Amino acid sequence: MEVKAKLNYLRIAPRKMRLLADLIRGKRVVQARTILDFTLKRGCRPLKKLLESAIANAKNNFQLEEKDLWISEIRVDEGPKLKRWRARARGRAAEIQKKTSHITLVLFGEKKKPKIAKVKKERGEKEEVLREKAKPKPEVQKPEKEIVPTKVPLGRKKIFRRKAI
Repeated sequence: MEVKAKLNYLRIAPRKMRLLADLIRGKRVVQARTILDFTLKRGCRPLKKLLESAIANAKNNFQLEEKDLWISEIRVDEGPKLKRWRARARGRAAEIQKKTSHITLVLFGEKKKPKIAKVKKERGEKEEVLREKAKPKPEVQKPEKEIVPTKVPLGRKKIFRRKAI
């Protein structure tokens, strides 16, 4: 099931917004939200707001779970340009184009259906379709040596850099 949300006339250039769109394209909604939280770009806030709007549409209109949603398509198109003029030398004027973006976000998610397992009988007899019953999970043996988690540095991780090293 597809859920759409649109944001039109955003006053950020499409080229800048495509950098953010490429970061979250094809990701799960929860993961995309985390990426947008820690990315230091001006376009993150409106893009996150659009993502939240699409999630709300999925929950209210289609009764989909947030954890089952993922971003199937995100498209950043060019909107109309606002044209301004700036004085230049010798009485001339130079045009300044203030660009706008149209962003379309499509989420994909499916309602959960009961799992169906196909079981074949011996000697090529007919296949039966049985509903899978709750099977007890095999117990996992604990390792003798205790695993110590590694330390994670605190703070934000910069995804974009101004200069390449």
